[in-house]
Amino acid sequence: MVLPSFFSTHSRSRWLMRLFSFSLLPLITAGLLCFGNPQPAEAASGGRIGGGSFRSSSPSFRGGGGGYGGGGYGGGGYRGGYGGGYGGGGGIGFPFIIPFLGFGGGGLFGFLILMAIVGVVVNGLRGAIGGSANPGLPAQREIVDGPVAVAQLQLGLLASARSLQEDLRRYARTADTSNSAGLQQVLQDATLALLRHPDQWVYANVELGQVPFNTAEATFNRLSMQERSKLSSEVTSNFAGRRRDDNQAGIAKAGDADASNDYIAITILVASRSRMQIKSVDSAEQLKDALGVLGAVPASDLLALEVIWQPDAEGDVLSAEELITAYPQLKHL
Repeated sequence: MVLPSFFSTHSRSRWLMRLFSFSLLPLITAGLLCFGNPQPAEAASGGRIGGGSFRSSSPSFRGGGGGYGGGGYGGGGYRGGYGGGYGGGGGIGFPFIIPFLGFGGGGLFGFLILMAIVGVVVNGLRGAIGGSANPGLPAQREIVDGPVAVAQLQLGLLASARSLQEDLRRYARTADTSNSAGLQQVLQDATLALLRHPDQWVYANVELGQVPFNTAEATFNRLSMQERSKLSSEVTSNFAGRRRDDNQAGIAKAGDADASNDYIAITILVASRSRMQIKSVDSAEQLKDALGVLGAVPASDLLALEVIWQPDAEGDVLSAEELITAYPQLKHL
């Protein structure tokens, strides 16, 4: 496309940015329509444990050009961390779009990952087109932390695994979720509790992606909100060191589900600085491996954790139809 000669450099840059932004609108609209998960008419209650902090580890500055050429998310602040299976650790390329193309099921998880990348690309282009404020001096660019790996594992178990719900409530009463060491203990305990109930595993799904550090917290929060919205209420809660009072007025009492209950749904969300070697889960053996990888994430790399389960209120029920409706990405093992 040839732009009219009367366009100034500034006008041409603004025109290109506007054209690029408009081209994203169909993608965003289609994603919201296609990947929004339907919710059951009467969602079951649930519980949650988690917390985290996305503080940068060692910010620094260096001279250089704007945008995302050569350094930002590969050889800069995060040296060597994502070599190999994630595409060599350079730039913003194909590996970031893996969830969107169907790795582990795709769905809303992949769409949110993709939108986080799109936001960074747009900001990078804006910086590159705008150029340095002072042409005579090199631009100062912050070397931020490298990409963050975000994993979401969902599991549908037979309701006979009631001791698992009791274990999760006990963790919520006793765990210290105000620091990474406490969160790592919760992650390890939760994955071990799931590994002790292989006979009750029926459905599972795992999705894994990576996003730039400066969009990781927002992406993680969106994923968390999406999963929490599937609960009619949060009966048990221990998040970032704050526990919900079981005697609070209007809060249902935690306890065993009704005898007619069919399933228990568990979601584990993990954000880590380190790479997580998780493959697609199509069998009980692959699910066992995925749980082992998640449970092994060290406290020093664990940025955020969320464990969400339902049902949790006494007498509550999660039927097979409600499970599949709320968690359409689940695959039968």
